[in-house]
Amino acid sequence: MAIVLYTDFTAADIYVGQMKAVLLEHAPGVPVVDLFHDVPDYDIRAGAHLLAACLPRFPARTIFLAVVDPGVGTERDAIVLECDGRYLVGPDNGLLSVCAARAAQARCWTITWRPPKLSASFHGRDLFAPMAAAIAADRWPADRFVVKAALDVRLGGADLPEIVYIDHYGNACTGLRASGVDRDAVIAAGGRHMRYARVFGTAAPGELFWYENSLGLVEIAARRASAAKLLGLSTGLAVRIL
Repeated sequence: MAIVLYTDFTAADIYVGQMKAVLLEHAPGVPVVDLFHDVPDYDIRAGAHLLAACLPRFPARTIFLAVVDPGVGTERDAIVLECDGRYLVGPDNGLLSVCAARAAQARCWTITWRPPKLSASFHGRDLFAPMAAAIAADRWPADRFVVKAALDVRLGGADLPEIVYIDHYGNACTGLRASGVDRDAVIAAGGRHMRYARVFGTAAPGELFWYENSLGLVEIAARRASAAKLLGLSTGLAVRIL
């Protein structure tokens, strides 16, 4: 059992630490894993596809506290989603929906409970973190949840042919699962065409290529260079399979 944090908060601000303080209070002794705090700002679609790629790497009964929530404080639901034995706590804004669409089995609940003090702008700390802690402690009070027949916002399980994340090396991760892309295919982005290379070491220095990254996604890269700078790439940019 562990609680996994996944946000667009960055580690530079105080928000991640505040959520951890709540988890420390309500779920002492439960390991907390910082999976990712640099989801592109406000980008629910990118966050949803990255989360879906990361989810299978964790064992059953892992609890994901996932917050990319530009609509915090509005009428969007707060939910708990179970996908193949893993639990996700977060907003019903599409962020968790790709995980749900790709799961063999999925169940969902609306969180009806509200704490005595609830910040209008920080549900990650005041609402989602206490719920994640309660699940970690096997506390499921019936008066805090209502079964939800379906998510309100559903992005579907199809791949996303866009750049969803650029790491500090300048490698550009897409929302395309590499298992569905032929190795003879050419990937087009930034006005250039990239062919497949299995690993960085098989490409020439500075050469642009695409490969299957460690999450199983198509990633555009350059050997010992920044593909993002060479191509002018940014998150949300469309890519094509030729």
